[in-house]
Amino acid sequence: MMRALVLVAALAGCAPMVDMGPAPDMSVQTRAISSAALFGAPRAAPTQVPNAQIVQDILELGFRLESGRDIPVLSRFEGPVTLRLSGALPPLAVVETDRLLDRLRREARLDIRRQTEPANINVEFVPRAVMRRSVPEASCFVVPDVGSWDEFRETLRGPGLNWAEIVRRERVLVVAPADATVQEMRDCLHEEISQALGPLNDLYRIAGTVWNDDNFQTVVTGYDMLVLRAWNHPSLRAGMPKAEVARRLPGILASLNPRGEGGRAVPASPTGRDWVSAVEGALSAPQPARSFALARDALGIAVNSGWQDARLAFSLFLFARFAPPERGADALEALYQASRLYGSLPDGALPRAYADLHLAAQALGAQQFSIVLDLTGRAIPVARQAENGALLSSLMLLRAQALAGQGNMEAANALRRDAAPFALHGFGSDKAAEARQAEIALLARP
Repeated sequence: MMRALVLVAALAGCAPMVDMGPAPDMSVQTRAISSAALFGAPRAAPTQVPNAQIVQDILELGFRLESGRDIPVLSRFEGPVTLRLSGALPPLAVVETDRLLDRLRREARLDIRRQTEPANINVEFVPRAVMRRSVPEASCFVVPDVGSWDEFRETLRGPGLNWAEIVRRERVLVVAPADATVQEMRDCLHEEISQALGPLNDLYRIAGTVWNDDNFQTVVTGYDMLVLRAWNHPSLRAGMPKAEVARRLPGILASLNPRGEGGRAVPASPTGRDWVSAVEGALSAPQPARSFALARDALGIAVNSGWQDARLAFSLFLFARFAPPERGADALEALYQASRLYGSLPDGALPRAYADLHLAAQALGAQQFSIVLDLTGRAIPVARQAENGALLSSLMLLRAQALAGQGNMEAANALRRDAAPFALHGFGSDKAAEARQAEIALLARP
């Protein structure tokens, strides 16, 4: 068991990371590992969050920036929206963008199309090294009132860009990595384009959204599409005060999502900067001991705050992820608690699958093959529906190792072959995919 507790850190590559890691092999990015080829038609599950809660969420997502600054009025595009791709386009950029735009038209009912001329939303692909020289902490981002990377760099020398002052959106820039895995590139497109079209804030307390800095969700969800549809509803308009939006939202959501009526909102306490700083520090600290200390601080804050939402579950997850070997029993208990809590939350299935990934790694190290099969059997369909190639391939490889441990080599080898394209989608190269398989095989050694 101790070996699994030590090596489970290797599986943390499936979990949210600040650094995007080494550049992928762009030559593998053919249509064979596009989201459409691997996952088929999108199958976003309808949100389980009640409408009353979504009203509260929209007001917090849409009328406050991540910095904590309030936005006084509704900010959005009015009328049809155009989008342009430019820069050093990755091989699958057009395919993945068009797939997202098709979903936005069908699910969020947005009038949006791609064009080759300058557009309302300009997506420019920039090499990571170039991006990091100007914005060191960013993997991708969206900014208002500029149309290109060069124009954005010019604004850095001036007074800056302020979303809180934008009422009617006319032009925004999405900056995305030109040299990322398919999954990372697609994740950036989904989060930043959806924020260009909707609310700008990210909230750790909501489990089922791409607008959460835990980064579990890598494609826009059923929850996100409903919020975008409400945000752009014809009965609202740019410049409408928050109080008027709050008055109209219940009726809008009742018409758009009748199944969400009847539930109640859970009052949400503010997420203090101390907890956010502890979480961000744990994810970025260069020393494992420092990461664990900060993860422990985040968990303490969550418990003392009385949270019973995704913030507590994520705190438990981070505590387990960064715990040193001598805290193995505590880490395992934290993982169990995180899995149970995510399982009780609306739209919490995908975060729970991440917790189950780590639990399965522990079980594999203890040669508890039937437990590995149970956990991966529950998590694999969730990862597939969420179109998460990194998570899905890791779960498949864990399952294959458990099957091999039971002597079923034929099924194990077939599952490893099936996992390969998903690993390329998520990890970006044959070398990275092979390294993930070797890490998992090492967990199973007695």
